Amino acid sequence: CIKANAKSCGECIQAGPNCGWCKKTDFLQEGEPTSARCDDLAALKSKGCPMEDIENPRGSKQVLENREVTNRKKGAAEKLKPEAITQIQPQKLALHLRVGEPQTFSLKFKRAEDYPIDLYYLMDLSYSMKDDLENVKSLGTALMLEMEKITSDFRIGFGSFVEKTVMPYISTTPAKLRNPCTGDQNCTSPFSYKNVLSLTSEGNKFNELVGKQHISGNLDSPEGGFDAIMQVAVCGEQIGWRNVTRLLVFSTDAGFHFAGDGKLGGIVLPNDGKCHLENNVYTMSHYYDYPSIAHLVQKLSENNIQTIFAVTEEFQAVYKELKNLIPKSAVGTLSSNSSNVIQLIIDAYNSLSSEVILENTKLPKGVTISYKSFCKNGVNDTQEDGRKCSNISIGDEVRFEINITANECPKKEQNETIKIKPLGFTEEVEINLQFICECQCQSEGEPNSPACHAGNGTFECGACRCNEGRIGRLCECSTDEVNSEDMDAYCRRENSTEICSNNGECICGQCVCKKRENTNEVYSGKYCECDNFNCDRSNGLICGGNGICKCRVCECFPNFTGSACDCSLDTTPCMASNGQICNGRGTCECGTCNCTDPKFQGPTCEMCQTCLGVCAEHKDCVQCRAFDKGEKKETCSQECMHFNMTRVESRDKLPQPGQSDPLSHCKEKDVDDCWFYFTYSVNSNGEANVHVVETPECPSGPDIIPIVAGVVAGIVLIGLALLLIWKLLMIIHDRREFAKFEKEKMNAKWDTVS
Repeated sequence: CIKANAKSCGECIQAGPNCGWCKKTDFLQEGEPTSARCDDLAALKSKGCPMEDIENPRGSKQVLENREVTNRKKGAAEKLKPEAITQIQPQKLALHLRVGEPQTFSLKFKRAEDYPIDLYYLMDLSYSMKDDLENVKSLGTALMLEMEKITSDFRIGFGSFVEKTVMPYISTTPAKLRNPCTGDQNCTSPFSYKNVLSLTSEGNKFNELVGKQHISGNLDSPEGGFDAIMQVAVCGEQIGWRNVTRLLVFSTDAGFHFAGDGKLGGIVLPNDGKCHLENNVYTMSHYYDYPSIAHLVQKLSENNIQTIFAVTEEFQAVYKELKNLIPKSAVGTLSSNSSNVIQLIIDAYNSLSSEVILENTKLPKGVTISYKSFCKNGVNDTQEDGRKCSNISIGDEVRFEINITANECPKKEQNETIKIKPLGFTEEVEINLQFICECQCQSEGEPNSPACHAGNGTFECGACRCNEGRIGRLCECSTDEVNSEDMDAYCRRENSTEICSNNGECICGQCVCKKRENTNEVYSGKYCECDNFNCDRSNGLICGGNGICKCRVCECFPNFTGSACDCSLDTTPCMASNGQICNGRGTCECGTCNCTDPKFQGPTCEMCQTCLGVCAEHKDCVQCRAFDKGEKKETCSQECMHFNMTRVESRDKLPQPGQSDPLSHCKEKDVDDCWFYFTYSVNSNGEANVHVVETPECPSGPDIIPIVAGVVAGIVLIGLALLLIWKLLMIIHDRREFAKFEKEKMNAKWDTVS
């Protein structure tokens, strides 16, 4: 926002969707340029601009026409006119667009059941289509019967084409012009395009008129079908198109001429895309060239015509490539005699109607559009695929999310209208784009205001917008005075040669401070002598992060002080465990204890290597006053009356931590080796209070009987164990001796025998 260098509120809001303009009159500091009024919202608030003084208009959307999509069943008694059937919702919106801020809306599409259909059959009547014509003569009634299964409102028309009526496409000899066929074949004169039957609901009339048609002929293989398609598309009144589903069946067994081929016949004028039917015959084929494919695509799309190419197997590849260039078109394989044309039309219609593709008219400069589709079975897509949904059946409802963004304001600041429609359908959504390029406060501006140096500008949105030839924050200078040396004197501090402290430019005798690359760093002051980034730092942060740098001096937040706001006035870190600041032995400076008693040290002045603890210090006095014994028993009344004592029954009744007065819990031994418990605390009035448990805990003497019994049992058990060990050793010894005796006895027997 700052880098946009906006001179007015309008320029500011065009810089980005998060930019706001402060219209508070005294918002700017001395030396700050008018463009400093433009910044992001958080920055403006932090600089002291109230929310009610910030101009920040937002975009919006408004639905102007929102008829519900039509729900009806085929065969229902209700018969609606085509224009009363709604398949797309909403129908009209107004979008207020701010630069960079997208506006999103949802578009719903639902295929209506029993939707009217107009079908125009355009047939190649060159000689090679002779047998096909015989089958097409009965097409009207047969197709009517089939289409009744889809819609109760069906109309059919018929047209034919051959070729341009000039050389070298046809023979121009008088005889060939009368009958272009050879031999005894009776053919009609060649023609470019003829509208035989405008759209009608009478199938018999179709059969009758088509039955009267005759084959014609031409010289070259490609046909002039593109001329015919163009006339069918643009001659809506003659053909009889209604605002319903429009189908064009193009039937041929040959290729096609396109733009540029007319030069062979000396025709160089591009096709003008206009209707030239006289008495239902195209009269300008000799004057205008064939249309280009792109021209055909444009006219078919403008007139919502879906094309079905019914071509023979030989030319399938060519027309499939053509289909890829023409949206909402299909290709079917025509049998050699067109006997399968009805099934081909039904299949192609089902294929075309099962897909919806959205297209939009040309967008104004700087406006972008994106689509997101929400199709059947949870299929979602974005970008180009977000424009379409496939496999849609009659009665299915799909949704599109459309996002429109203005990236710049139009030069004339005028409203624009765009339209979005499904290809092949006449219904469309009209969107009126209204651009937010100025602020509300600009309309309240005061032209030639006295606030702008005697009427040299318009005072609007808290600032002056200077008239032509005037400059300065208050339009106080003319452009002729800008470089005057006399003006520079007003931009120098006393006893200084530096203009604007070398931090700005002198314009109209006033310093306009230059901007830093970091937009958060600002020069200010009458002579640009101040800034907000050269204050003392702590921990690498300006003002330690605990203050604001104003004119190179830190203004600290509450509870902070010091040149770098690095001194905290918070005493919490100095609080000792007894609840006293620095244990009452020091002062808290910048959140740290400065111990004044040399015996005490540590972060809260609680550590004392040579001091007795509170408990040890008062042990003898508590013992003499509570139990009348101890070392101070004789001097108790003189030395131990400095505290109030309260006896309690048990340790549970002693005061617990959490009270307002600092509290110490003590456990000490008396002269009889008994433990006694007490607490010591000092209240806010400096009075010491002792609570002591009235009964000491004395250790009980040993139980003699169990001890004696244990000793005797031990001696007996040890004696038995020794006896058992001796007995075991004796048994082992006897066995060894017996074994030795047996061995010697055996040796003696052997000696006697020998």
